[in-house]
Amino acid sequence: MQPPVVEDDTVDHTADIAAIRRIVADTQTAYNTNDAELMTAPFAENAVVGNAAGMVLRGRDALLEANRRGLAGFLADEYVRYDVTDITFLRPDVAIAHKKARATTADGTLIDTHPAMVALYVLVKENGRWWVSARQNTLVPAS
Repeated sequence: MQPPVVEDDTVDHTADIAAIRRIVADTQTAYNTNDAELMTAPFAENAVVGNAAGMVLRGRDALLEANRRGLAGFLADEYVRYDVTDITFLRPDVAIAHKKARATTADGTLIDTHPAMVALYVLVKENGRWWVSARQNTLVPAS
């Protein structure tokens, strides 16, 4: 028995890659401007998020509330740069993406020379739009 094909190469994913990169770019903008609604907008209604503190949030409403609290509280004066490092299409309508996160100053100057966090996104395409179904944030220990 052959293992399943891990990467879909049956279609041109140029537009899909741009859309997924836009989701991550919008998340960076939302974080840096304390915009909880923009941060939550690409998540599916039944999304599951594991945050860097080890909490699991289920559903867009719970995620929006957590984003509002965090961005208005302990994250209010924090800034980041996100870099997409990999996008893999498991099927034409399912992708996983990885990003690295580094702290910056308010003007975008990097503070971290190495990523402080990595994230895994699971995305699904429905009715022509990509949605985040799951995200897992993992802190990277200082070396």
